[in-house]
Amino acid sequence: MAEQRLSLLSRQLSKQNYSTVQSGAKYTNDFKAYCKLPNGEIGSYFHDIPINLNPEKKTVNVLIEIPRWSNAKFEINKDIPFNPITQDTKKGKLRFVKNIFPYKGYMHNYGAIPQTWDDPTVTDKDTGFKGDNDPIDICEIGSKVADLGDLFEAKVLGCLALIDDGELDWKVIAINTEDELASELNDIDDVKEKCPGLLEGTFKWFRDYKVPDGKPTNEFGFSGKFLNSEKAVEVIQESHKSWDKLIKGNAELEKMPLLQNATLTGTPGHAPQPLSEIVQGSALPDAQIPSSVDKSYFV
Repeated sequence: MAEQRLSLLSRQLSKQNYSTVQSGAKYTNDFKAYCKLPNGEIGSYFHDIPINLNPEKKTVNVLIEIPRWSNAKFEINKDIPFNPITQDTKKGKLRFVKNIFPYKGYMHNYGAIPQTWDDPTVTDKDTGFKGDNDPIDICEIGSKVADLGDLFEAKVLGCLALIDDGELDWKVIAINTEDELASELNDIDDVKEKCPGLLEGTFKWFRDYKVPDGKPTNEFGFSGKFLNSEKAVEVIQESHKSWDKLIKGNAELEKMPLLQNATLTGTPGHAPQPLSEIVQGSALPDAQIPSSVDKSYFV
């Protein structure tokens, strides 16, 4: 019965609209972007947005965390109640990805697939690596530069198995279903034909983006080959099953992601709260980005 309720809820919510409520200033430690549900309550980008995966049409809901050509590393925060988008930090400093020539920041609209989670306790049979404890990453290749917090349906085209710091970190290639090129792209070979150079650039970007920080190049599963849409859908399905285990309290981790949610009745983290009780402070003007972020690196 619980699974039926979750399925029905996903179908209902997929037809509604969501919005983003920001507090604090971008590019500071105080910045948070929360999900506002259609009923006006607070929601979790991780748990409350339905995945709405259609294996036949190969479509899925996606969340944009980082707009194309921007540098700040924003992501769903698993350690804050209701999982807002915040800027990642390392050793107390805000993270900005370096510019790998000829790109400025991230070369895709970059984000995540809600209601997915790559289990760090399970070893992938094909690559031999465990999951990275995060939702699956999405690289949206459409013509529009998206905004932080954008939610839309995307067509799944393929995937790349990045090995990042010894963990399997899937990158799903997708395109907004409303993009002008979406009808012409149905699989990874279509991307090769219609978007020359994009996959080669994507591989190089993910291989090299940590090199300017003094780290070695990243490695890949499947010898760095882009896998087709069928495999990508399979990866998403497995990750959704792992998330289902997580949200029901059946995962065994030393440090668990926070499970607070507003819509998943019967789960341990179900605890609806008004937006005003969670969001502290209003949005402020963006802070100044350090000038060093504009530097280009040749790798």
